[in-house]
Amino acid sequence: MLAGYQSYTCAMAFDPSKGLALITGAGRRLGADIARELAKQGWAVALHCHRSRHEADEVAASINRDGGLAGVYPASLDDLAKQSDGLPSTTARDWLASIESDLHQPIRLLVNNASRFEVDSPTDASGVGLLAHYQTNLVAPMLLTQALFAMRGGEKAKDLQPTSRPSACVVNLLDQKLENLNPDFFSYTLSKAALLTATTLMAKSFAPVLRIVGVSPGITLPSADQTLAEFERAHRMTPLGASSTPQDIAQAIAWLASAKAITGVNLLVDGGQHLIPSDRDVMFQIR
Repeated sequence: MLAGYQSYTCAMAFDPSKGLALITGAGRRLGADIARELAKQGWAVALHCHRSRHEADEVAASINRDGGLAGVYPASLDDLAKQSDGLPSTTARDWLASIESDLHQPIRLLVNNASRFEVDSPTDASGVGLLAHYQTNLVAPMLLTQALFAMRGGEKAKDLQPTSRPSACVVNLLDQKLENLNPDFFSYTLSKAALLTATTLMAKSFAPVLRIVGVSPGITLPSADQTLAEFERAHRMTPLGASSTPQDIAQAIAWLASAKAITGVNLLVDGGQHLIPSDRDVMFQIR
């Protein structure tokens, strides 16, 4: 097993000056590690989950036992997107407001981590699959960001003095393959490319109230039916000899959350994986 992939525990102390971080898809895998790292650095954390309630409850319980502040908030992001009945979606806004009320903290960091990731290609992609990827990977993050902007005063808040802004940061999880395109995971790639463009456009539109940034991991955890041996071989196929670990990604997010002068950027955290041209996704290269 590669170093840095095991869960870790440590003493945590909630820092009210940081506020609340909402992480979508935080019940397991990368989202759970992001939640633990942010809690370690003093954030209160709201863990969104859909089908991983038991795992999310365990992560939150471990954070609370270690002195942090965490809660679990199940929701279908697809339903939040479909139930949009205005601009911004009142459904998304009400959900965010209920989380703030429950933990008695303002959301100052939104991490759009939840993602649909299914195998297809340009030759077999379907309209249903493409729309499903867009719903989870683009529409839901956009509506949550839009709702957070409205909760922080929206257009009226743009008139505030510079010392009063920005009030929150949004981090969109993207993918290094957007810098090194190949046709594998076609619908997923298109939806993440759209989210990258949305990151730039929202950074312009929602400033100075919100900062909007992207983080692009490399191969970080085993995907689909990868064996551990296949994953470890793929993980080493970078200029630095290793791609990203969950802790690398979580620490990059924590840093961006505190980097008040940064917005509209996409930070590649991949060991240089995007620098190596590839006609296929790396998980297929090592089989």
